Amino acid sequence: MQKIMFNNNYGLTRDVLDEIKTQTRRIANVENVDYDSIIGSTDSNGKLYFTFIYDGWHIDAYPTYQIGEEVAVAQCYFDCGTKWAREHIDIASDLIKSKGYNNKLFVRADLMPHRIRITNIRVERLQDISYEDCLKEGIKRKNERYVVENEKGVCFYTNDVILAFRYLIDNTCGKGTWKSNPWVFVYDFELVK
Repeated sequence: MQKIMFNNNYGLTRDVLDEIKTQTRRIANVENVDYDSIIGSTDSNGKLYFTFIYDGWHIDAYPTYQIGEEVAVAQCYFDCGTKWAREHIDIASDLIKSKGYNNKLFVRADLMPHRIRITNIRVERLQDISYEDCLKEGIKRKNERYVVENEKGVCFYTNDVILAFRYLIDNTCGKGTWKSNPWVFVYDFELVK
């Protein structure tokens, strides 16, 4: 099983667990050019991939996750809760001493208490995001404004949902990400109960 990480500084892990965030964009590892066409196919093992065609060249890119795959939502062990701790009491002392106790980068996917199921995958340019998809990405609407929240509360608000998403993506993926307009894999997902 694989794991997926969402940015805690902007509450995105919490939004996934609260079923507010049901979509994520991950940068595709392809050149940032305007392709003549992009074709989705499956290989002989049934794995989805996309062929990017440009001036006679073909580049195959596999998304990290596949449709129907269950993926563990990474959380540091400390954040997994008391119910989870009771279920793993036999290895609790080892987990407390591990790097994963305070850093979700080092956790084991099979020990994570929450999972998502990938329901759809597509490819698009980052700036092609729609109004509806901004909301699926975790942008919230409060008092006629679109807001981005961090661990201290609202840190950005605007009347433009796309501007709110731009702020979020530049602060989670690096300044200039929006402007560079990379190709992204768009994953729709649902929380597994």
